[in-house]
Amino acid sequence: MIDKILFEQIKSNLNEATRVILANKTRTFLTALGIIFGVAAVITMLAIGKGAEKEILAQLELVGVNNIVVTPIPDVADENGSDSEEEGGVTQTVRFSKGLDLLDATSIQENIPTVKRLSPEIILETYMIKKGRQSPVKLIGVTNSFFETSNVHIGQGENFTKVQTVNALPVCIIGEKVEKKLFTGESALGKQIKVKNVWLKVIGIIEEKLISETAQENLGIRDLNQDVYIPIKTFLVRYQNRKVIGDQPDYNQEQQGGPKKRIARGNYHQIDKLTIQVNNSNELKATAEVVSKMLKRKHNGMLDFEITIPINLLKQQQKTKQIFNIVLGIIAGISLLIGGIGIMNIMLASILERTKEIGIMRAIGATKQDIILQFLSESILISLGGGIIGCILGIVASYILEVATDIETIVSMGSILLSFFVATFIGLIFGVLPAKSAANKNPIEAIRHE
Repeated sequence: MIDKILFEQIKSNLNEATRVILANKTRTFLTALGIIFGVAAVITMLAIGKGAEKEILAQLELVGVNNIVVTPIPDVADENGSDSEEEGGVTQTVRFSKGLDLLDATSIQENIPTVKRLSPEIILETYMIKKGRQSPVKLIGVTNSFFETSNVHIGQGENFTKVQTVNALPVCIIGEKVEKKLFTGESALGKQIKVKNVWLKVIGIIEEKLISETAQENLGIRDLNQDVYIPIKTFLVRYQNRKVIGDQPDYNQEQQGGPKKRIARGNYHQIDKLTIQVNNSNELKATAEVVSKMLKRKHNGMLDFEITIPINLLKQQQKTKQIFNIVLGIIAGISLLIGGIGIMNIMLASILERTKEIGIMRAIGATKQDIILQFLSESILISLGGGIIGCILGIVASYILEVATDIETIVSMGSILLSFFVATFIGLIFGVLPAKSAANKNPIEAIRHE
């Protein structure tokens, strides 16, 4: 019986609140604007945050959590070293580095206990030929460890065998996009492709790995689906080995009418990238420092390499996005606060207009609780209406933002429910003061109010 009376009371209050709101549509809409924009901002902020989180996790998978990347710096000029040259009457010496090579990789693997595995890479931009058609391609010389350190899975076929790597056999593993380009509608496994002037047998095809342009730009990651991978020894034997003296450019050249002048050596490094995977992420910094000192000593004191820790770059990127989300959150909070204040002001104005009505309601038996529930119902309905419109606006804004800026946004049911909760809470909190103000009015004075 009590539940039925309470239900009827709530129903009556909601009906009255709806009548009052519909009687003042423009004022109600303007009151709800703060809630609308606040809720829309909350949904958009959460959508951007979830999209950024997904992107960060995807990039972590691409670069590996415990990886250190060493890249060579060609054409390093150093004024100290072993070969002498005369400048301004003072004899100076020029120092030579052997460059980043496979011996460095072996030394790191054997002497640093924190290293789990490492993967050297040699990159050659060349072309491939199939049925008389020539297409550009990146040929990558790798070891078997490459697929583990890069989180790349071979979907079809198999990895390089020991016999193939040791004997420099002409075999390759290709990306899925290469297969689609050269072998439309058929499997490439076991078939031959010609890369530059060497025929290679396809023994494996890697699973397609989605890599965004942002990840490629920020982390220096290639689109692995478009590359051809061969054993690193096959690369050195059948294509190019920069350690061979004849393949390196002359370091000195004759000046016209003057002495020899030192010029850039070009890319004298044997390998183009060295990925080092450590056992634990807390060993990254210490291992990177040891690697740097070891390589500098082996390279005759020249800093002709660069060491980066991709996870640190991602953490910095994540921090930047978190700051952006906090700013959005503050804006959303301010919008909701203004919306709540707007509701409170309009409700106070409404109470002033309806003072006589409140007095009559009290005179015919309405309690203070009835008056409070009546005005709270109006406040909550305005907030919920603003919340619904705000949710729609937030979803549309998230979609437009993703299309216009290529920033991935993910709208979840949780963010929508949170927005409804916030909108209801705002209506409840900012409706309490006006409701109490209405309930505390003296019935006799209220009836006399003009």
